[in-house]
Amino acid sequence: MNSVLFVCTANMCRSPLAEGLLHLRISDEANDWRIASAGTWANDGASASSNSVIVLKDRGYDISRHSSRTITRAMVHNYQLVLVMERGHKEAIRVEFPEAAGRVFMLSEMINQNFSIPDPVGGPLVDYETIANEIDYIIDKGLDKIRQLSKEEEPVFPTNVE
Repeated sequence: MNSVLFVCTANMCRSPLAEGLLHLRISDEANDWRIASAGTWANDGASASSNSVIVLKDRGYDISRHSSRTITRAMVHNYQLVLVMERGHKEAIRVEFPEAAGRVFMLSEMINQNFSIPDPVGGPLVDYETIANEIDYIIDKGLDKIRQLSKEEEPVFPTNVE
């Protein structure tokens, strides 16, 4: 089983886009994945931005029932890979949950780069389409690395316990 938690600020634009885009990318193997999103400063229960909903609907994925939520320790521990949109998100999560620091990466690190994904909040639809294209590109080119880092290890039990 693979598990990925996408994190942005409010969990209304970028992380729901990334969650939906990964679902689309791995649709034939969806039963082998757990994918979710959260925000570092989310207002729990808010809908995804209307432009995020439109962009993903145009690509064949529905996030109209998305409900934002703030990242918690339980979320961090329940996902093997935490992918964030900005350097500040990475730093904040590593400080708040130091035990998970080795599993927190910027999304751009999946293609061996180090840049933030800009927040399109409040911008026109074209800004959301641009960000979705950027996220989709990273997921496409970085999917092997995402698969590798998100693979949950099965517990190893000794076979000859006395």
